Amino acid sequence: MDQKMFCYQCEQTAGCAGCTGSTGVCGKTAETARLQDQLVGAMIGLARAAEGVECPGDRVYRTVIEGLFTTLTNVSFDDDAIRAQIEKTHREKERLLAAPVKKSAGPREKAAGESGAAASVQDTDDYNLGLLWDMDPDIRSLKSLILFGLKGMAAYAYHALMLGASDETVNQFFLTGLREIAKDGTVESLLPTVLKVGEVNLTCMAMLDAANTGTYGTPIPVSVPLVVERGPFIVVTGHDLKDLELLLKQTEGKGVNIYTHGEMLPAHAYPELRKYPQLKGNFGTAWQNQQKEFADIPAPILFTTNCLMPPKKSYADRVFTTEVVAYPGMVHIDDEKDFTPVIEKALELGGYQEDRQFTGINGGTQVMTGFGHGTILSMADQVIDAVKSGAIRHFFLVAGCDGAKPGRNYYTDFVKQTPADSIVLTLACGKFRFNDLDLGNIGGLPRIMDMGQCNDAYGAIKVAAALAEAFGCEVNELPLSFVLSWYEQKAVCILLTLLHLGIRNIRLGPSLPAFLSPNILNFLVENYGIGPVTTPEEDLKALLG
Repeated sequence: MDQKMFCYQCEQTAGCAGCTGSTGVCGKTAETARLQDQLVGAMIGLARAAEGVECPGDRVYRTVIEGLFTTLTNVSFDDDAIRAQIEKTHREKERLLAAPVKKSAGPREKAAGESGAAASVQDTDDYNLGLLWDMDPDIRSLKSLILFGLKGMAAYAYHALMLGASDETVNQFFLTGLREIAKDGTVESLLPTVLKVGEVNLTCMAMLDAANTGTYGTPIPVSVPLVVERGPFIVVTGHDLKDLELLLKQTEGKGVNIYTHGEMLPAHAYPELRKYPQLKGNFGTAWQNQQKEFADIPAPILFTTNCLMPPKKSYADRVFTTEVVAYPGMVHIDDEKDFTPVIEKALELGGYQEDRQFTGINGGTQVMTGFGHGTILSMADQVIDAVKSGAIRHFFLVAGCDGAKPGRNYYTDFVKQTPADSIVLTLACGKFRFNDLDLGNIGGLPRIMDMGQCNDAYGAIKVAAALAEAFGCEVNELPLSFVLSWYEQKAVCILLTLLHLGIRNIRLGPSLPAFLSPNILNFLVENYGIGPVTTPEEDLKALLG
């Protein structure tokens, strides 16, 4: 049967090989997949038009960042919105081609002030991304790592941009990376670019970390209740702290409470967000449970980023989207950020008549968050003393994306079986598999420490580097193990950052990416010791030596 689409960018891709039918596992149609590929091809054309231009400008950078973010898994299902982004990309390319070239270099050099960009019309045509899917498996694998890494990094760059932060090195690399996808390449020539994605993503995550803490303060450990109080409320999901702040400001004095969901949970730890009394607690667990958890909910849900699943009829009338998130028929809050329709829906629905107690996956009634690098490093002496005394024997970073695919209970069982003299650091939505467990404390330190959202992997890296410095060793020599779960493209760019830093012996699951060819996987195994998760018992035995 002929393929109607091809997409293998997420962990749940059909048959661990690729979605090829009329609808992908994520719910997007073959037409949406085609448009997303077309958008990537248009951005490659824009990137090629910008080659040799000294400073393409903020409009070009934002167009590329928005476009890449739009093609991330579970972000946009709206074909019209994607077509509009394609048209916007074409307009930016035309504007760039018509603008005077201030500076260019190499074989495309033009005189200063000469009209027209530094690339020929043929060079700036949209790229046919279908060519990538038919390439040699190893080349396709490496270029997929570059593309998917760029998509993940674009999400972080976008959130930073919403807080007024931008970095020229990061912005320029989006263009460089996109051009690389369209160039002829060998395994030897592409590998450095793959690792460069990881290097630049480290800069990008550092930028977002500084933007988040600079705007909202250093996260402080806090216990977050899982009870929803009676009366009108709004559930906010996704990752965008700026959207949450704006909603909090607009609901002041309105009698509407706000509850985080999924990766928004860490927002409770930021002082400048926690100061709003209507930010009450957390509703639900990770993204893949939303179709069940949101069913008949007497409140609206605001999606600020992924992960959006096709809404069920039982709650579709109360789904609102914003930023690049979009779904046909759902109310979209535009860049004016007037959340009045969301607030009015909350007042109309009225919420629960009485307080409603919910639990985590394991029955817990509260969860903790706020153990960012600032907090953990402020306790560095306490941590170091605990390690030296033998009270802490091992650290595990059990982190990453959650998902619906069978096998993810591994992470719950793994954490439950970690020794009593070990600390579990976690971040991203995979933590909902175990963050409501009470594993006790070690010398006043909770055994489970939630460091934040997926981009807070930067904080985990900082903590690891600080521990290595304190003990006079390399990170790979620390009693620290990385046990990661992945689902979408942000996990890809984080993995590439860890590889760029030379981190070895990472366990990855619940299955390995379909876009890793056997040869590229063997390269990662031989050079970095990366391997699939097996069973909690076997992996704990191996990791603890």
